[in-house]
Amino acid sequence: MLLKAAAQADYAEVIDLVNLAFRGSGSSASWNIEAGIIEGQRLNESLLSEDLAAKPAAHLLIHRDEQNGTLLGTVWLDPGKDGVWGLGLLTVRRDLQNRQLGRTLLRAAEEFAKELGAHRIHMTVVNVRTTLIAWYERRGYTLTGETQPFPYGDERFGRPLRDDLHFVVLEKDI
Repeated sequence: MLLKAAAQADYAEVIDLVNLAFRGSGSSASWNIEAGIIEGQRLNESLLSEDLAAKPAAHLLIHRDEQNGTLLGTVWLDPGKDGVWGLGLLTVRRDLQNRQLGRTLLRAAEEFAKELGAHRIHMTVVNVRTTLIAWYERRGYTLTGETQPFPYGDERFGRPLRDDLHFVVLEKDI
């Protein structure tokens, strides 16, 4: 799988794919959308720019089958302390999920991070997304028991529809 750094020309496509994957509806919706949990946008140009500026060492990676082909997937990797890297925005096109593109993209992201010195991947997932948590657990990630608060009151990432949300932390040695 060819992962490459996203260029500014890719950002609009990345934003569209992330919003569709996390908050899509109807026949284009993914099996792991946040319907009934959070509504509204997941990402916009301003948020992406803020994240990139705040974390200049992070890698926003994209996957296409062909050089200028359709964007098929994205992943965000953020080098952390002591070889523990953060993973986020793992996103694939809904119509390609039956090709096991998500697990392939996850393995490629893990390899990418490992080649740059990572020995562990760390991520957060909204606590009520049990199907997604189970998917990561089947790929070797484990719940650490650590939780982080949900950013109620900050609707830049969408509007929560429940009052019982928080993040759980998963990790995997690579």
